[in-house]
Amino acid sequence: MLAFAIRRLFEAVIVMIAVAALAFVLFRFVGDPINQLVGQDTPVAERLQIRKDLGLDDPILTQFGRFIWKAAKLDFGISYQVKQPVMSMIAASLPATMELAIVAALFAMAVGIPMGVYTGIKRDAWLSKLFLTTSLIGISLPTFLIGILLIYLFGVTLKWLPFPGRGDVINLGWWSTGLLTKRGLLSIIMPAITLGLFQMTLITRLVRSEMMEVLRTDYIRFARARGLPSRAVNFGHALKNTLVPVITIIGLQLGAIIAFAIITETVFAWPGMGLMFIKAVQQADIPVMSAYLLLCAFLFVLINYIVDMLYVVVDPRIRITAKAAA
Repeated sequence: MLAFAIRRLFEAVIVMIAVAALAFVLFRFVGDPINQLVGQDTPVAERLQIRKDLGLDDPILTQFGRFIWKAAKLDFGISYQVKQPVMSMIAASLPATMELAIVAALFAMAVGIPMGVYTGIKRDAWLSKLFLTTSLIGISLPTFLIGILLIYLFGVTLKWLPFPGRGDVINLGWWSTGLLTKRGLLSIIMPAITLGLFQMTLITRLVRSEMMEVLRTDYIRFARARGLPSRAVNFGHALKNTLVPVITIIGLQLGAIIAFAIITETVFAWPGMGLMFIKAVQQADIPVMSAYLLLCAFLFVLINYIVDMLYVVVDPRIRITAKAAA
C-alpha cells in the first residue's frame, strides 16, 4: 500500500512538472510582458531595466527553474493589470469556486446515484423512462442555455431565487462562505444545478449500466437463490460492486467542475476563479493565466491521486495487485 502510494505520488509530480513546462512555454512567449506593465511613452532604458529586474534576459532554463521554484512556494508574481499579487487574487476567488463546485458535485451524486440505481433495477417502469429522458435533456443542452433558462424561470418570472452574484457571505478568516446566510444559500442553487446537471446525467447513466451488468452476474443469482432480500442484494452486493467506475467518474468530474466552471460563473456573474480567468484572458494577464492553469492541473492530479487511493480501499482485487506490484 505504501509503495503504491509513493509510486502514484511520484507520477503526480512528473505530471505537474510537465504541466508547468506547458504553462511556461504557452504564456511566457505570448506577447511582451513589458508592454503590459508600462505605457507606450516609457523610455527604452526603463524598459530594459524592468526586463532585467524581472529576469526576462536570463536563459530559458534559468527562467523555467525560477518559475517552478516560485510556483512550488505559491508565488505566481504580480498581475500585469491589477498590480496585485496573483496569489491574493486566487485566495479571494477560490472560496467561491470551491463552494460552487462542491455543492454541484453533491447535487450530482445525491440525485444521479439514486436515479441510476432505480433505472437499473426497474428498467421498464415509467419513472425510469422519465429519469432517462431527463438525463438525456441534461446531457444535450449546453451549460449556458441551462443557466439562462433557470434565470428566466426562477429568477425573472417566479422571482424565487436571487441573481446575479454570490449573495451575502461571511468571512471565516481568509475563507468566505455564503452557505451560512439565507441569501447565499438561495444564490448558489441555480449555479450549482447548472454546473452539476451534466455530471448528474453521466453518473445516472454510468450507475444504471453498471447495475444492469452486475445484476446479470452469477453471484447475484446465487444471492437471490439463497433467499436474501432484494434490498440486501441490490444495495449490499450489486451497488457495492459498481463503486469503482463510479468513483472514477465522480473524481474526474469534480476536477472538471472546478476547471470548467468558467461558463457558469460568467452566466451568473459568480465571483470565482473562472470569472477571474476570463478577465485575465481578455487583458492578456499572463501571470494570472499561468497560475490558473497550474492550480487546475494540481486539483486534477490531487483528485486522481485520492481516487487511486480509494480504489485500493474499495476493491480488494486492486489492493492485492498493488501489493504484488510492490
